[in-house]
Amino acid sequence: MHPQVEKIIQLPLPKKLAGIAVTLIALGAGFFFGLEQPKLTELKGLQGKLDKINTDINETRKVANNLPKFKAEYEGLKKDLDSALTELPNSKEIPSLLTSITSAGKGAGLDFLVFRPKGETPKEFYAEVPVDITVSGPFFGIANFFVAVGKLPRIVNISNVSFADIRNDRGRNVVKVNCQATTFRFLDKTEIKDTKDDKKKK
Repeated sequence: MHPQVEKIIQLPLPKKLAGIAVTLIALGAGFFFGLEQPKLTELKGLQGKLDKINTDINETRKVANNLPKFKAEYEGLKKDLDSALTELPNSKEIPSLLTSITSAGKGAGLDFLVFRPKGETPKEFYAEVPVDITVSGPFFGIANFFVAVGKLPRIVNISNVSFADIRNDRGRNVVKVNCQATTFRFLDKTEIKDTKDDKKKK
């Protein structure tokens, strides 16, 4: 028999039990740190991935459940855009639109003293087209002119309105009005690109 084994056998029982306990603890620690802990770490990582997948599935399910609602909203926005497109002229329509404005004024009994188109101001996807206007006529004619412009099929904003030279002409009050009529037009792709390039240069 090996001498070391004989020494262990001859040890008192308490020491034998203590030795066995130390050996078992050492084996347990080696098993835990060598095999079990890496598996627990891997399991924790997999659990995190599983939680993320479940969250993604729930989000996707919510989107899928709301898909009919999103489609309806998209169709509504598309309809609004199509409606807006009909209210903004392209560059070819601007002259006829300006003619419509003067026709509205003359139809309201006004005299045009100034009708001066100014330079366009390009924005992101459209351009402002301002026109300085000075008209003369009765108060009701001025009011009717503004109402007629508001009813035009294209968007025209009247701003910077000022009244001057109020006088009585053959029993009716006549006034001179200065204002700015601003309409808008969509820019084509080339113009949008040029506008973006100009902004980059600045």
